[in-house]
Amino acid sequence: MQLDDLDFADDLALLSQTQQQMQEKTNSVAAASAAIACTDPITFDGEDLEDVKTFTYLDSITDEHGGSDADVKAWIGKARAAYLQLRNIWNSKQLSTNTKVRNFNTNVKTVLLYGAETWRTTKAIIQKIQVFINSCLRKILQIRWPDTISNNVLWERTNQISAEEEIRKKRWKWIGHILRKAPNCVTRQVPTWNPKGQRRRGRPKNTLHREMEIDMKKMNKNWMELDKEAQDRVGWRMLVDGLCSFGSNRRKVDTNESVFILYMNKVYFNSVNN
Repeated sequence: MQLDDLDFADDLALLSQTQQQMQEKTNSVAAASAAIACTDPITFDGEDLEDVKTFTYLDSITDEHGGSDADVKAWIGKARAAYLQLRNIWNSKQLSTNTKVRNFNTNVKTVLLYGAETWRTTKAIIQKIQVFINSCLRKILQIRWPDTISNNVLWERTNQISAEEEIRKKRWKWIGHILRKAPNCVTRQVPTWNPKGQRRRGRPKNTLHREMEIDMKKMNKNWMELDKEAQDRVGWRMLVDGLCSFGSNRRKVDTNESVFILYMNKVYFNSVNN
């Protein structure tokens, strides 16, 4: 499979592997545009097209390294603006906490996690998203210094899951929709597409495909098995919920172990003092 271009209602994205191929496609588009008197958007004839390090396309920011840092930063800013516009709701004494949290999920988190299905996440990105969410939730619950509660307690009181688990859940719900498409659909072929060529020397960068493979190892599944299971929407939903609960259960186990250790230390010191 070779994807040559992405066509939308008001723009065209040309995909090429070499500069020569890009030049040929650009000339072809220029000739076709000239035939219908549409020459303004294209500049060529000896002049180089502008080479940019980052650009916004379909509301998502893409950089030259293929990372998601700039995109996530932009969506955090938009989500913060959405949160501040609703300060009357957060400060209201007539609305219940449950209503406020539902408003937060609907009007703020949907903005924050827009397009998160395709993000190439890192620990730094996850931390930035989680810090923003935790800060908003603490303000909604009116928990201010010196009053503090742990993140786990905060999530339990607001019925939240961690940002990492939520992004993973959105991603695999999206993958389920893709796997249910027709085999000849380009979107359907993308997850299993293996680009040709050699990567640069050094540690390989984290990619969306590698993140999918890590989750697949946790599920002990391959693409053929996932393709078959995705056809059953109910079964797929249970599979995704099971994957996302893996991290939640592990976090609960770690918390219980910490409580047990603190309890045993207290018992030990009390016995020594007595």
